[in-house]
Formats: sequence, C-alpha cells, structure tokens
Amino acid sequence: MRIGPTEILDTHAEAFHARFARLVVTAADEYWLDAAVYALTGYGTSVIGCDAEVGIENKSAAKKSPDGRPAADVLLFAFSTKAVAAAVGNRAGQCVLTCPTAACFNGITDANESVPLGDHVRYFGDGFETPDVSHGRDVWRIPVMDGEFVIERVAGVGRGVAGGNIILQSKSQSAGLAAAQRAVKAALSAPGVIAPFPGGICRSGSKVGSQYKSLLASTQDKFCPTLRDRVDSQLVKGAACAYEIIINGVDQTAVSEAMRRSIEAAAGEGVLAIGAGNYGGRLGKVKIGLLQLFA
Repeated sequence: MRIGPTEILDTHAEAFHARFARLVVTAADEYWLDAAVYALTGYGTSVIGCDAEVGIENKSAAKKSPDGRPAADVLLFAFSTKAVAAAVGNRAGQCVLTCPTAACFNGITDANESVPLGDHVRYFGDGFETPDVSHGRDVWRIPVMDGEFVIERVAGVGRGVAGGNIILQSKSQSAGLAAAQRAVKAALSAPGVIAPFPGGICRSGSKVGSQYKSLLASTQDKFCPTLRDRVDSQLVKGAACAYEIIINGVDQTAVSEAMRRSIEAAAGEGVLAIGAGNYGGRLGKVKIGLLQLFA
C-alpha cells in the first residue's frame, strides 16, 4: 500500500493493556494552567524509567470545566492500578498543589476502580485540611499561602491501551522531523489519546530487552542508520533517518484512529516508508495492523 510516494509497510504495532487516570487541572488563567500542566506531565515519557506515561489529552473552555475556569485534561498511564495510584498522588501533590491558583479534579466519573487523589494529598494540610463538596464533587480543601487548594478525593481508573506506534523512515533528518511533527499533530487531533515523548517523538526507539541484564529495554538498533551494516537492519533502501511516534489511548479504538491519522499526515515527499514496532508478543497482547487501519 502507498500513500503518495510513501510505502505503508504490511506490519503491526504491538501495544499493551494499561491502567490510566484522567486528572482535570484548572487554574485562574492560561498562564498558571500551563505552569501546572507542564509540571504535572514532566518526566512522564515511558514506564521503562518513569512512574507513568503522561500527556495532555486536551484543553477545554472554562464553561466545560468543573469549577468554571480554564482547564486541561491530563492522562496518566501505568501497568497497574497500584502504579497509577502512586503516580497521581505524588504528581498532584508535587506539581498541582504547589502551583498558584491551581485545582485538581477527577476526569473519569464512571470508573469501576478508583484510587486516592485528595485522600492522599490532604495530609500536606497537617490537620488543617477540611472535607467539602464543591460543584457537586467530594473534595478536600487544603490551606495554602494564596488561599486554598481544592482537590477531588479520588480519581477513577480506566483500562486503556499503551504503546501504539508508527515508525517513519525518511531520506533526511529534516524530512523526517517535518513528517513526524505532522504525524503528532494529526494523532493528537483524535479524542482520548496522548503522545508522551518529547514533542510526541521518540528518536531512540525501543526494543524489549538488552544485552545488559539490568535493562528491560534498549535502543531499537534495527532502525539506527549508523548500525545498518552491523545488525539485521529494517531500514528501507535510501533511509537515513527514522522516528517513532508512540500513542497511548483510552481504548484500542482511540489508539487505532490516532495511528491512522498520523500515518496519513506523515506520508509525503521525503518519507520513504512507514511501519511500526513489534516484538513477537513480548511487550503486549494488542496487535494493530497498519494496513487494516485503512481497510
């Protein structure tokens, strides 16, 4: 299959089931909303080395937010409910509680599972925290130096899919970067997804395992142009650069739609091929065939 000059390889992305939470962060204005959200999503690229994979799902108008202020929905993915609990509690406490004017609410109200959110952070109030109901939600009010920090008591936990991906191969770094940026923008236009790596792009790639026993994953050498003559390279002829875009979503449908949009956007001049990363089932049970996305 081809989209213009770009070949879409007959392969699949290997993704895995994950738990996720959605935190709705609000603030007095866009400046402080961005400050809170940028801190909250920091160091959240991969569960290989981070407590969670974290990204901005969307921003919403004030009239749609829990307290009528500018808001952003942030998704946090991890392997287990326990890991999600640790991530949301620590990140809300360190990054949202500390940000001027910010508040934090649960964004999954119909979940079968929940984890402590304000019920964890409230202890920072050192006994001065008070339970309350705000905008129909059970919250804690924690005294802070500019007034009160409002945070919902619990966060719902959903079952999503992480690790959906595409790998694009290009004639040059500049062509690859331009295509990858188009792909990320298109992917994030789909509902219910994040692309957690820097700018949504991963240049190291990843594979399951390593020659070093202490590492769970390592660089995807089969797509490194400098290793073309040393490994069983998967680079197509003429490719001098490859970029991976990893997509997590609230379900497989969301991830698949984001992948389809990203492939369509990335294809074009200078992009020789678009494929995906898979590992013989060692990473996860979810297979997303690239050609099937366009069936």
